[in-house]
Amino acid sequence: MSSLSARLLISVTLLLVFFFGATIVVLDSAFREAGEQAQEDILDGMLMALIAEAEPNTRGELEMPLDLREPRFGNLGSGLYGALFDNSDTPVWASRSALGLNVPYGPSPEPGTNKFSRLQLEDGTPLMSLSLAVQWELNDGELKPYTFNVAQSLDSFNAQVARFRRQLFTWFAAVAVIMLSSISLVMRGLLRPLRQIESEISEVEEGRRRTLSDDYPTELTSVARNMNVLIGSERARSERYRNTLDNLAHSLKTPLAAIRTVLSEQESNEMTERMETQIERMNDIVRYQLRKPATIHTKSLGVVSVPVRHELKRLVEGLSKVYREKNPQIELDVTEGMRFHGDTGDFLELAGNLLDNACKWCKQRVRLTIRPLQQDGGGMSLTVEDDGPGIPQQAADALLQRGMRLDESEPGHGIGLAVVKDIAASYGGDVTIADSDLGGAAITVTIAPLWERL
Repeated sequence: MSSLSARLLISVTLLLVFFFGATIVVLDSAFREAGEQAQEDILDGMLMALIAEAEPNTRGELEMPLDLREPRFGNLGSGLYGALFDNSDTPVWASRSALGLNVPYGPSPEPGTNKFSRLQLEDGTPLMSLSLAVQWELNDGELKPYTFNVAQSLDSFNAQVARFRRQLFTWFAAVAVIMLSSISLVMRGLLRPLRQIESEISEVEEGRRRTLSDDYPTELTSVARNMNVLIGSERARSERYRNTLDNLAHSLKTPLAAIRTVLSEQESNEMTERMETQIERMNDIVRYQLRKPATIHTKSLGVVSVPVRHELKRLVEGLSKVYREKNPQIELDVTEGMRFHGDTGDFLELAGNLLDNACKWCKQRVRLTIRPLQQDGGGMSLTVEDDGPGIPQQAADALLQRGMRLDESEPGHGIGLAVVKDIAASYGGDVTIADSDLGGAAITVTIAPLWERL
């Protein structure tokens, strides 16, 4: 993942999920424990109410009144159940709410102690029960053991817990979304200087700005300052390089012109023609090598964005005029929006040399294909094919050497493919020669992405 803002947002999201998840677990556990404690307190109060209403009868046994103060003991399906057991474990009394049900109350506790239990009805309904064993002193002073039992359905309690849990998740999800949106807006503002420096560097590359601005936060001030130093040193180096080659051009022009004048005064012979050819070749090499630095825009860093399709149309129109008699069909298959990140002259030299060779050797068809090397548009692959005689595989490597030609009868100096190879190498690429499905040769030039050349 290359986006810094995306990394930050994902990191914050993971932290929020972790801490909010832990908070939800803690709150849910605390709510459940508090609810269970409340249920136990309610049962304890119900049990005390039963004990308060128990009275001995004339037979010397405890009995409960028909109508209790808590009406739910007398309502079927109320979920609150009560029972009184003697020492024979047979119910002396059971609430009307338990009519038709076999309510489990759990084992009887020791005398004088109470016991909470988690049980279930036969239909799976969860219960919480409380049992208290006592020694009841009757009117004659006799102590008789009894066990008071109350039980309550947990359906309502579990429903409350589930409702609280849903509300907890809903509120925390809403808070998380609001927090992430706020953090995203804050990060957008905090990262604005980075986007600004990226935009200004692009403007410097394209020649629309000379230096980076100085209104950056403290953390980026040194970065901008160092970039400006680098830009200034690069411009100075390019200017020195251009001036040096200009001086060299003027130094070479005069000796070459003098040699050509001397040769023109001599009688024409084979040696003179051979020397004329070498002088012309030297002129071609000097013109190409000296033209390159002169075409670099002095206000940029030498890395511009060239619209490929536009330049190719101009190049094809020129070649169509040169090869009017042959009238080759030049097909352009270029990915939409393709741009060459470099010098316009270098691109024209690449495409021009390859297309010129293809037009020279083709029978009728020439095809130029340009595709990006990567999905994000970094780098490019340029392939020129023709339907000519092709290039033998054993001669492919030799043709990339300066001065090598397959057919000496054709005009030229044998430096075209060598120049193409030199330009490709300067852009971190390479040149390969293969067979084309058109029947002739297929020459492919690769140009590395900009970030791999820096």
